Amino acid sequence: MSSTTFPARTLTRPGSRRQAGFVIVELMVALVLGLLLIGGVINIFMTNQQTFRTNENMGRMQENARISFELMAREVRQAGGNLCGASLMANVLNNATTAWTSNWDAGVLQGFDNTQAATGIVATGTDVGQRVANTDAVRVLSGGMFDGVTITAHNAATAQITLNTVNHGFAPNNIVVVCDGESAALAKLTTAVSGTSAVVAYAVGVGADNNCSLGLNFPTDCSSAIGNSRAFQAGGFVTLMTASTWYVGNNAKGGRSLFRTNAAGTEEIAEGVRDMQLDYLQRNTATGNLDSNWVNASAITDWTQGATSQVVAVRLRLTLETQTAVGTNQQPIQRQLIHVVNLRNRPA
Repeated sequence: MSSTTFPARTLTRPGSRRQAGFVIVELMVALVLGLLLIGGVINIFMTNQQTFRTNENMGRMQENARISFELMAREVRQAGGNLCGASLMANVLNNATTAWTSNWDAGVLQGFDNTQAATGIVATGTDVGQRVANTDAVRVLSGGMFDGVTITAHNAATAQITLNTVNHGFAPNNIVVVCDGESAALAKLTTAVSGTSAVVAYAVGVGADNNCSLGLNFPTDCSSAIGNSRAFQAGGFVTLMTASTWYVGNNAKGGRSLFRTNAAGTEEIAEGVRDMQLDYLQRNTATGNLDSNWVNASAITDWTQGATSQVVAVRLRLTLETQTAVGTNQQPIQRQLIHVVNLRNRPA
């Protein structure tokens, strides 16, 4: 019996296909889709990053505005004030008319328009700390910015004032405001001040003892060492006198900031303050009528306490900008904000 030979057959599973690699078209499509996906993710990341930078810069700008208005308005509001509410102020400082920090009679509030130089206070220029051209400035003197220490006794003959605590915080050469319900006085304390004593002293002389008279009564009399003397009543106060000038100056980063200068030096208050413009509202002391319009500093010729028209309100206009260029035009964002301050210590 003969045998029959059959050809070999390859068994395959139903539905199986022969595997093959990607063709060039499929690879290109996959690459394009991947690039589109990555581009979308990058775009979302960049958009979120820009939004974060914008919000961060706007937040900082708003915080700088809040600090600027709060600190400057607080001093402007208290211009010419004292803790006793006395309207009469004697000034026995030897340099009362030569130093801007103690020239009370020249005005407790004095503005400088963008065309006026603050001579003897701050120079206008491009150096760090100097005032920026075409920006306003304002000088403020006050005896009501700090908590005072209560007077328990005042010996006018020996020029010693007894306080209710040894922790008064006063130091030699401090300029202070002494007041009671009748009047107030500016004087410089002497080296007799002691941290372990409740007694502070002032004296006649030059240098550290920089007073023209021992008499602290109003009106000021510098014709003799005794001058116009009286004892301040128990229950009055002694407090530090403050003198400051606010202006927009050049900062160390090449931008602009709000600055405050006083007898101790100059300090930077807030970054990003591009411009400051101040307007003043006056009241006629004879009639009690308010002016109908706000005016700038150059329109006011008399800032003294005896002027017929007294400034009773100041309108602060600050232009602020973000620290980086986050605007849609690739420039810093600017905002102008306005705050009106009413002065508390004005003649009726």
